[in-house]
Amino acid sequence: MSSVIREKYEKAGQSHIFKYWEQLDQTQQNNFINQLSKINDPQSFINDVSNAIEYSSNISSAKEYTQLPETSFNSTITSSTEQLLEWESKGLELIKNGKVGIILMAGGQGTRLGSTSPKGCYDVGLPSHKSLFQIQVERMRKLELLANRDENNHNVLTLYIMTSGPTRKNTEDFFKENNYFGWNENQIVFFNQGTLPAVDLEGKKLLLAEDKCSLVESPDGNGGLYKALYDNSILEDFKSRGIEHIHMYCIDNILVKVGDPLFIGYSAINNFDVATKVVRKNEPSEKVGLIVLDKTNNVPCVIEYSEISNELAESNDSNDPKLLKLRAANIVNHYYKVEFLEKMVPEWINSRNYLPYHIAKKKISCIDTTTNKFIQPTEPNGIKMEQFIFDVFPSVLLNKFGCLEVAREDEFSPLKNAPGSPSDSPEMCRMNCLKRSTKWIIANGGEVKEGALIEVSPLTSYSGEGLHDVKGKVFEDGSIV
Repeated sequence: MSSVIREKYEKAGQSHIFKYWEQLDQTQQNNFINQLSKINDPQSFINDVSNAIEYSSNISSAKEYTQLPETSFNSTITSSTEQLLEWESKGLELIKNGKVGIILMAGGQGTRLGSTSPKGCYDVGLPSHKSLFQIQVERMRKLELLANRDENNHNVLTLYIMTSGPTRKNTEDFFKENNYFGWNENQIVFFNQGTLPAVDLEGKKLLLAEDKCSLVESPDGNGGLYKALYDNSILEDFKSRGIEHIHMYCIDNILVKVGDPLFIGYSAINNFDVATKVVRKNEPSEKVGLIVLDKTNNVPCVIEYSEISNELAESNDSNDPKLLKLRAANIVNHYYKVEFLEKMVPEWINSRNYLPYHIAKKKISCIDTTTNKFIQPTEPNGIKMEQFIFDVFPSVLLNKFGCLEVAREDEFSPLKNAPGSPSDSPEMCRMNCLKRSTKWIIANGGEVKEGALIEVSPLTSYSGEGLHDVKGKVFEDGSIV
């Protein structure tokens, strides 16, 4: 077995990774072969890397992009109260009947935040000092009460948490130490995203780790979700639990409406296979990806801010000149019909046409097999590969794809940057979370002292409901309801 795998890699021009083979003990050799066996065809992988490098330097501008048609787009900002209630009611019904599952993308560490723990463990400084994990699980607990109207009938929702190698154990330990934040541990499924080997800047050679018996690897990006669902039998788990609809989101959004019944209902009523939430792009220069229609192929897709001309970026909507024409900013918050995932995931993960590799040039510590020295470069010396979750959108029929616009201040505040940063910082997340809660208090008749910000526990209210008791009460800064 090992000789066959070794031969594959040598034929693919990777003989250098076996330079230290004779120095390894049997266990090290076995572990190395096991790692190498994860890539069935190393030559195809190298070819895919070359294609990704070529694509990154020759992004086509031949395609024409425009807004999604009305059949694929709607907005909570402009929809009637009756319409919103219809969507929400349908979503709550599906949740009550156990038809909804939730995928939480939580593979990242809090490195930029100065933490070695999983990002979900981070405390942004709310008065309650709850972590992101706790906030989000408590939102699920409240959502189930809204759906069931019965405090003794919990946990019809299953939470699937995608971790990574570096975060898996710490994430599970954090949940255990906190008694799963009041959730049933049998309704939480942990699974790991995959990894991809790193290569040199030319995309020709795999990089060897310091131990001389493993390749340098990195997480395969959020697009690795699909392969992780397949490899970890999560699709089968959906089926065994009777789950038909999935809400997927990322851990770093402190305002996320976990399992949002309105979004689920909107997607289910319209019989969409895939749907996505978006917020309005703030200004033409904002560096965000956009959900658009590829007019050339008549398919939905995501384009980066660098892929459209300044003229198109600055164009206004013909129906409302106050709005940008292309304004549906991607926030990686998606709906999937399970039946569609079961059909398409095997096809997606086996074709680079659906899930191409993207490159990121990085400083990668590795063994220089020429000098036999371990290097820690100060400039990018290699490429890490990743896949993007939205690259499969063009494989969805346009009439089966939905896009729901939501208010940014109500649903999106990501934690990306270090404390003190001008945007997407812990301070900004804390402020946006408290502003939303304070708005709920005022809307329900509570009185807030000037400049005060109030925290509403997710166990008290999911999205501003159930706060009648605050009417006439006065709240000071830092109060917790």
